[in-house]
Amino acid sequence: MLDLIIKNGEIIDGNGAEPFRGDLGIKNGVIIKVGEVSDTSEKIIDASGLKVLPGFVDIHTHYDGQVTWSNELTPSSNHGVTTAVMGNCGVGFAPCRPEDKEKLISLMEGVEDIPHPVLSEGLPWNWETFPEYLDSLSERQYDIDFAAQIPHGPLRVYVMGERGANRETATQEDIRKMASLTTESIRAGALGFSTSRTLNHQTADGQPTPTLTAELNEMVGIARGVKAAGSGVMQVVTDFKGDDNEFEILKEMARQSDSPLSVSVAQHHRVTDGWKKILSSIEEANKDGIKLAAQVCGRPIGVLFGLELTNNPFSAHPSFIGISDLPLEEKLSQLRDPSFRKRLLNEKPEVANNPFLRQAHKRFHDMYVLDENPDYEPLPSLSIKAMALEQNKSPLELCLDILTRGAGKEMIYYAFLNYGESSLDPAKEMMEHPNTILGLGDGGAHCGSICDGSFTTHMLTHWTRDRKRGEKFKLPWVVKAHCHDTAAAVGLRDRGVLAPGYKADINIVDLKKMKLQKPEVHYDLPAGGRRLMQFADGYVATIVSGVPIFLNGRSTGARPGRLVRGSQPRPKFQDH
Repeated sequence: MLDLIIKNGEIIDGNGAEPFRGDLGIKNGVIIKVGEVSDTSEKIIDASGLKVLPGFVDIHTHYDGQVTWSNELTPSSNHGVTTAVMGNCGVGFAPCRPEDKEKLISLMEGVEDIPHPVLSEGLPWNWETFPEYLDSLSERQYDIDFAAQIPHGPLRVYVMGERGANRETATQEDIRKMASLTTESIRAGALGFSTSRTLNHQTADGQPTPTLTAELNEMVGIARGVKAAGSGVMQVVTDFKGDDNEFEILKEMARQSDSPLSVSVAQHHRVTDGWKKILSSIEEANKDGIKLAAQVCGRPIGVLFGLELTNNPFSAHPSFIGISDLPLEEKLSQLRDPSFRKRLLNEKPEVANNPFLRQAHKRFHDMYVLDENPDYEPLPSLSIKAMALEQNKSPLELCLDILTRGAGKEMIYYAFLNYGESSLDPAKEMMEHPNTILGLGDGGAHCGSICDGSFTTHMLTHWTRDRKRGEKFKLPWVVKAHCHDTAAAVGLRDRGVLAPGYKADINIVDLKKMKLQKPEVHYDLPAGGRRLMQFADGYVATIVSGVPIFLNGRSTGARPGRLVRGSQPRPKFQDH
């Protein structure tokens, strides 16, 4: 008798093949039969009229803190993700000496917008080394699987102390220790190594990330540590300013490690074709046998502005700063007062030391209202700038009108990256490139500013069904890209495909009814911390290791998810 049978579904198997109607038979967390299943089971799900696809594998998340206090990796698990890879961008919480806890909290708070009280109250700190961190996580049960990478920031501070935090040059002995700890961590179950080399990543007090200026010999030394482990991947985020040797560093890391390296790539609003040069360089490197790939995404990297959120267009205005800590209702009362409103709109924002908001105040043409039916490829005519011109208002005045509507929960969507031409055509071209993989969703991070953990659902709805401003993708392509391809890119070859022997991670969806809801603010983190959440209609069932964790959008309470230690081989199936 099988543990579960899924009957009569339209199967999209993750290999890119055309859909076919059939059944899935599952036993002991593994797919045993695909096609016509005549066995018996006490649990049968009728998928007639529905699509059956593998669980999504999200390779770019930041659940490093959340996995220590929560058994749910939401919002990712709300969007069909059944395996999440965390520890990206060189930030995390292990290894860590007791005296360095505050440094790592400040780094995560600044880089990933996770408030200090959330981390200081939520993290149990029952580890010091990275293997001890993995052991701590192995004792817990979750809704979905996850894998960890060893992050460069904590590693550097652990080995070098204040010298590492202050970005001093690593000595040969420092490099030897970092390489050795990288090898040890991967052998203990880390999926790989990650680092950040971008000025966008700063600590809570505005200091650059400890890894920003790490030199070639340090990066190559750690890459050799990856090679010594016998497996592993590497992930990098960098600025690609064009006048530096960043690409040579990436190539040398990939060459010396003999391991895959992926780097985040998105369209910049000023140099709108810069991504083409990067992808061309990556393509040339692959022709030379260097395993480089770009992590890209299918919609703008969007910062949300709101009165409950980290930022809004008035966050640098002196009058707003004076009321920013008030409860929402009191804040609304002030903002609706005619005299306060007039003073606010006539003020000059204090953006000299805030490059993010200084840039935002020049980009009202990249801001849009995010309503109950979120549009992630909005027309330029719907921008704040265009609507303000039509209404004979300043963009700031229109923003104030929007944010003070109703209960004050309106949001403005700022297309920060990947929308430099007010179209997703460049994103489509990026995704179609042979050396790219889907990522950058950042689930578990940017709690008060970004809600992109729903990338998977958006790929299903917008890119296969709803897009009106250009060509779409076929459903099998999207499923393969977000299941098989992402899993293979990080060495998790036992999932992402609906075939005998593969892990029974499955989504059953009603694509006709699938719909992204508007993001909303929840106060459910430790210390009452705030985070953005987004839900979706259309997920009939999400199944992990053969166990349903969501049925018709509701959690079943099941916790079959576990820490995945290291790369996983492709299954060799024997008929049971």
